[in-house]
Amino acid sequence: MYVNKPRTEPKRVLVVNKFYYRRGGDCVYTLNLEQMLRDHGHEVAVFAMQYPENLDSPWSVYFPREVSFQGSLGQKVHALDRVLGRGDVRDCFARLLRDFRPDVVHLNNIHSYLSPVLAEMAKRQGAKVVWTLHDYKLICPSYSCLRDGAVCEECFADSRAVWKRRCMKGSIAASAVAYLEARRWNAGRIQRSVDAFVCPSRFMARKMEQGGYDSRKLTVISNFINISPLPALDYQHRGDYYCYVGRLSPEKGVETLLKAASGVKMKLLVAGSGPLFAELKERYADTSHITFLGQLAGGAVAELLRQARFSVVPSEWYENNPFSIIESLCAGTPVLGADIGGIPELIDPDNGRLFAPGDAPTLAERIREMARLGADGHFDYTRIQADARQRFAADAHYRALLKIY
Repeated sequence: MYVNKPRTEPKRVLVVNKFYYRRGGDCVYTLNLEQMLRDHGHEVAVFAMQYPENLDSPWSVYFPREVSFQGSLGQKVHALDRVLGRGDVRDCFARLLRDFRPDVVHLNNIHSYLSPVLAEMAKRQGAKVVWTLHDYKLICPSYSCLRDGAVCEECFADSRAVWKRRCMKGSIAASAVAYLEARRWNAGRIQRSVDAFVCPSRFMARKMEQGGYDSRKLTVISNFINISPLPALDYQHRGDYYCYVGRLSPEKGVETLLKAASGVKMKLLVAGSGPLFAELKERYADTSHITFLGQLAGGAVAELLRQARFSVVPSEWYENNPFSIIESLCAGTPVLGADIGGIPELIDPDNGRLFAPGDAPTLAERIREMARLGADGHFDYTRIQADARQRFAADAHYRALLKIY
């Protein structure tokens, strides 16, 4: 075991996430965090699962092999070992801890494909353990606090509910594994190894406390983005459309948005892919003012948001601190968001409006209202952008993290 000498700022940070490419918000945050720390002079190592789409990294020689919950019996057994924190993930991480000797281990999404055992190993080696929470896995074994399309908090009090209700893909086997994982990595055990949990929203911090986590270990720090230098466009120079950017899946409320949008004669551009993409594109093929753009590259998304009159985030689950809102506001584009989860923390009367999640008629009214407000000069796009760029700047996030590190 090694013991680190006290330092004002750590020099070696080990950043951990189960995937190492731009797969979702957790991956975007992980990659941005790595770059931000390097930009401030820290030595940074990364740890992830081997995966074909991973970015190149000199640290990939330490990555444990990919696991799959599909396929052969042998693959499923290996995946179960990973869930329980056994096997190669321990050996690989031990080698990296020994060779890199981090001052801080900063965890992100690690359940199932890596393991919370990493927190215990890091703590035993004398590193400070920080965990940024991107979903509700620590209090909801199925991640999303949803059951049959509705918000559910039953597992906050008793994790057996995930197995009883078959919350994981409707499968009793998958739900049983999720229950075993929750029992093994319970709140008491995890908290003994983690010095601080970073909650990107106040809403998440409240839910974590409700699920049995010590409020003294919960720190609220909003997500950040690498900010584009492009100035915000005024109303006259924006396109004649509003947009949705994100995954096309049930919990995102896209079906509610499309139902509302079909009755509003204003162009809607939908950017993203997901399990509902083909079905929704076919269903609305004859609705001429709704266009599906598919998955766009980062630069194209930024320009789509920058030229939009406003964006819509119609989620019907406990969104945490969505990048889709942050990116829109940093482009100077107001947001129409569902009043759920951490979304209301990001939206005020100067930068957007809220509506009741799942309520298509009200959403249609709010779409018309947002269009009128823009035409009447209500939104100061330059001010929206300036405020957002200050609030979600990397430097602000870095200063907050240093207080924890």
